[in-house]
Amino acid sequence: MRQFKGRVIVPGTCSAEALVSRGGFNTLASYQMALMFGDKAVKCGDQNNPDIYKKPMLGKALCLPMTIGSTTGGMILYAACSMGKQPACMLFSEPIDSLAASGAILGDVWTEAKMPVVDTLGGEFLDYVRSGMTVTVKEDGVVEVE
Repeated sequence: MRQFKGRVIVPGTCSAEALVSRGGFNTLASYQMALMFGDKAVKCGDQNNPDIYKKPMLGKALCLPMTIGSTTGGMILYAACSMGKQPACMLFSEPIDSLAASGAILGDVWTEAKMPVVDTLGGEFLDYVRSGMTVTVKEDGVVEVE
């Protein structure tokens, strides 16, 4: 097991199976099928992200370097939370962008969704974590990977 310490954006705790993308996460492209067409498994719809394309994101620990894409990213995260289609948590190796952070925070404040978000976990985090590993998020921004 390895521990990483990051900055808490949305507080909370969880333990979930990791789903890892080494490329940027396009929030709109990734969630479009789930939010517009009712994909209950919430499979990633971003064909430009081969690490996670067509893999279920619901209830997973999304481990990412950063978000990329349009200015709708925050609203998409909020919508996913309001519809109960959010990942268990979002973990970023780099600083989160303000739009994604705002959507995650609004999801926490305005919905019943619980989706801890931690950023600045560092490049070693993404080098170490693999899809299928168990990730545990602590209140203080410590992330344990086993």
